[in-house]
Amino acid sequence: METGFDTVLKGGRVIDPATGRDGVFDVGVKGGKITAIEPQISAPATETIDATDKVVIAGMIDTHGHIYQHVTGKFGLNPDMVGVRSGVTTIIDQGGPSCMTLGGFRHFLADTSKTRLFCFISAYLVGGLEGHMYPDLYGPIGVNPEHTIRVGRENLDIVRGVKAHAEIGGQSRWGLEVIKVGKQISRDLGLPLYIHLGQLWPSVEEGPVPDPDELIRELVPIMDEGDMLAHPFTRHPGGFVSETGEVHPIVFEAIERGVRVDVGHGSHFSFEVAKKVLDSGIKPFTLGADMHGYNVTVPPEGMQKEVRESNPFFGVAPFNLTVAMTELMTLGMSLNDVVATVTQNPASVLGKSDELGSIAVGRCADISVLEIINGRFKLSDNSGVEVVTDKLVRPVMCLKDGERFDADSPLIPDPVLA
Repeated sequence: METGFDTVLKGGRVIDPATGRDGVFDVGVKGGKITAIEPQISAPATETIDATDKVVIAGMIDTHGHIYQHVTGKFGLNPDMVGVRSGVTTIIDQGGPSCMTLGGFRHFLADTSKTRLFCFISAYLVGGLEGHMYPDLYGPIGVNPEHTIRVGRENLDIVRGVKAHAEIGGQSRWGLEVIKVGKQISRDLGLPLYIHLGQLWPSVEEGPVPDPDELIRELVPIMDEGDMLAHPFTRHPGGFVSETGEVHPIVFEAIERGVRVDVGHGSHFSFEVAKKVLDSGIKPFTLGADMHGYNVTVPPEGMQKEVRESNPFFGVAPFNLTVAMTELMTLGMSLNDVVATVTQNPASVLGKSDELGSIAVGRCADISVLEIINGRFKLSDNSGVEVVTDKLVRPVMCLKDGERFDADSPLIPDPVLA
C-alpha cells in the first residue's frame, strides 16, 4: 500500500533495457530507494517532478572518465561537473589512479563526490599523469605488477578493472610486453582489462616502421572474455579499421569470444569510421564519453554560448555524454540500444548489475531524466566533419541515491542549429 514518498517522478517514458520496461509510468522514491513504479501514483510526496514528455532511465554510467582532478594535471575534470551536474550518476575513471595514487583518489574524490566513482587502475605506476607527453613513463620500467595487484586487491570496492594502452608509438618502443603485464595484472585481480586503441605517441625513428594493422592482430589473442577494446571509431592509426579501409576480421573473432567494445569518444570519434564499423554489424557495448581537459573547454561563467559559437568543433568546446548518445542515434542505433550502453551494460562491466543500471523497486534511486528535442542540429567530429541530426538528447536532471541534481554543468553544450 502506498504510504507517501520523498519524490515522485510523474508521467515520464521509463526505458529500462534490463527489465524490458518501456512505457509511461510514475516512479516513487523514498529513503534513497525506488519504492514504486506504477502507471499512476496518487500517494503524497514531498517533491513531485513533472516528467511529461521526458525520458526516465536508470542513472547513467560513464565508462570512460578522466576526473582525478588536480593530480592528473590538465587531464582531470571535476567529477561532479562531469557527473551529477551532467545527469550522470556514476563514472569510471579510466587509468587516472595507479597503485601509487589510488589512496588519494579514494580519500579526496570517491569518498567526497556526490557522483558515485569507480576506477580502472592504471597498469602503469604514473597512472594518468599527462602521459601523452611522456611516453617513456609507460614502458616496461614504468610497471610494477606485484604492487598494482596488491593495491587492487585491497581496494576492490572501487577498483573494477585495469587500464592499458595498445598503440603503435608504444609498440615501436616495447612491442606488446607492457600490454602482457597489464593482462597479468587483470587476470590476477579477476577483473577486465580495458585497452586504449589509436596512436598516442610518435613512433621512434630507429628500426622498422610499425604496422598498425599488425598491432590489432597481435593484441586480440591476448584478451579474455569481458576485456574491453576502446575507441572503435578512432580516426587514428591502429584501430578497428585497417589501412585498406575494412574492419579487421580478428575484431569479429574477439567479439565472438566475449570481448566488449566501449566507444571511448574523446578526441578519437570519426563519423566516417563509426559508420563503417556500425555498418559491419559491430555495436558498442558501452558508451564512454572520454572527456578530459585536453579535449573539452570549460567556458567562463556566463560565456558558454559564446564559446560554443566561436569554437564549433568538439575538442575546443563543451561536450557531454548525451551528445555522444545523440551521435549514435544519428548513426542508426535505436534509443533503447543507446540507453543500454549507459545503464544496463556498464553496470555489468562493473559487476554491479544487482545494484545499478536498472529502474526497479528496491534499487538505489539512481535515475537520469533526459529530454529529446526535435529540430535540426549540427554535430561535428574531430576531423571537422559536420552532420545534421533531427533529434538532440539533453540531460534535464538526475537523482543519485534519491538526492536531486539539476543538469547545470557548463560542459552541456547549447544546441547548434543547422
